[in-house]
Amino acid sequence: MVYQASGNRYEAMKYNRSGRSGLMLPVVSLGLWHNFGGVDNYENGRAMLRRSFDLGITHFDLANNYGPPPGSAEEMFGKMLKTDFAPYRDEMIISSKAGYTMWPGPYGDWGSRKYLVSSLDQSLKRMGLDYVDIFYSHRPDPNTPLEETMGALDSIVRQGKALYVGISNYSAEQTAEAIKILNQLGTPLLIHQPKYSMFNRWIEDGLQDVLEENGVGSIAFSPLAQGLLTNKYLTGIPADSRAASPTGFLSVDHVTADVVERVQRLNDIATERGQSLSQMALAWVLRGGKVTSVLIGASRVSQIEENVAVLNNLDFSEEELVRIEDILKS
Repeated sequence: MVYQASGNRYEAMKYNRSGRSGLMLPVVSLGLWHNFGGVDNYENGRAMLRRSFDLGITHFDLANNYGPPPGSAEEMFGKMLKTDFAPYRDEMIISSKAGYTMWPGPYGDWGSRKYLVSSLDQSLKRMGLDYVDIFYSHRPDPNTPLEETMGALDSIVRQGKALYVGISNYSAEQTAEAIKILNQLGTPLLIHQPKYSMFNRWIEDGLQDVLEENGVGSIAFSPLAQGLLTNKYLTGIPADSRAASPTGFLSVDHVTADVVERVQRLNDIATERGQSLSQMALAWVLRGGKVTSVLIGASRVSQIEENVAVLNNLDFSEEELVRIEDILKS
């Protein structure tokens, strides 16, 4: 059956402006880090992408090495673009990245101009695109001058291969310098993609201030701490969970008694709010308007539906925030 997007897909989703740019991003974006690779079920991934778009998720986040195997998530998404999403390309924000190991040798890793430009060319071929909407430097390179990495991002925009550029995993100090260089080049930084959740709050120590002062947006990855901030691990480690997966970045060692105890207490507050724990965790990341979008992952359609329902309750009382803070600092 030919896919036809829902006619009311924009009615419920909320969209935030990314910093001082003209680009609006959905409050909830979908990442293809896990469960969209060559080892995964294609039809399940296809169903998740279709449902996401029908719910108003317009931003799909990839990277050159997403899979496994590396590159296969972009190949999968490229197939979807051809078979299902071709009429809707201009309604989508598609992002990719380079910075982690992609191919052997000195030119398939880190932040050189050689690697970033070559990697994006490969990503465009895998997805069948002329350009991506956002292209990221996936991590800072300690051995390549920042001027070279940012200069590569600038030239990529000028070549028409990306509309905007971003960075990911950069410290507050590195971000401030990257912003300065890109402004001088005439290609302002659009967005920073940091890891941020109730259990990982490093961006509150300077980075958020740098972004706000310079009008740069942010999109939080792993806002559910790889699934820890869900009800999945309240009573053990399910066989189909990320912690049990040999290809994931969460291990059973992360699911400690202390973590489970805090998760249970947070879940009690979420229940009082009429939310699932994952919904409350997403709302918490979005609190105060400092984060433009939360980047969720999913292994099934129902998880996407549950996470998008965060829109039903994004507000916190002062009492709730104090109680949550007490739990997180305990």
